[in-house]
Amino acid sequence: MALEWVVLGYAAGAEAIMLLLLTFPGLDRLRKGLIAVTRNALKPLLSVIPFCMFLLLDIYWKYETRPFCEGPSCTPTEHLRHQKSIMKSQRNALLIACALIFYWLLYAVTNLVVRLEQVTQRVEKLKNQD
Repeated sequence: MALEWVVLGYAAGAEAIMLLLLTFPGLDRLRKGLIAVTRNALKPLLSVIPFCMFLLLDIYWKYETRPFCEGPSCTPTEHLRHQKSIMKSQRNALLIACALIFYWLLYAVTNLVVRLEQVTQRVEKLKNQD
């Protein structure tokens, strides 16, 4: 199960790096290439959404079926294991949220940058016509 979280972490990291490169000032020369790479990567990265939903259901299932540690029958090691399980679930839910937010931001920023490039080209064309 850890491999799935590693894959999701790498996908979220790739989304964050692409988002950072698209919004970083001073990369005007590389921007066209970055836009092309990002637009081509958006479709494969769309698989992050159902993957996140699957992992979210996995967290929910583990939460519903986990054994409860209550009362005097709970040893300190069992209590620690229970607390670690809760912490891992919270960390994984945060990773899911970050991956989904990064994808949404990457999609929105890419569309805005593409529209900005199109408007800039139209303005250039109108300037050349006058």
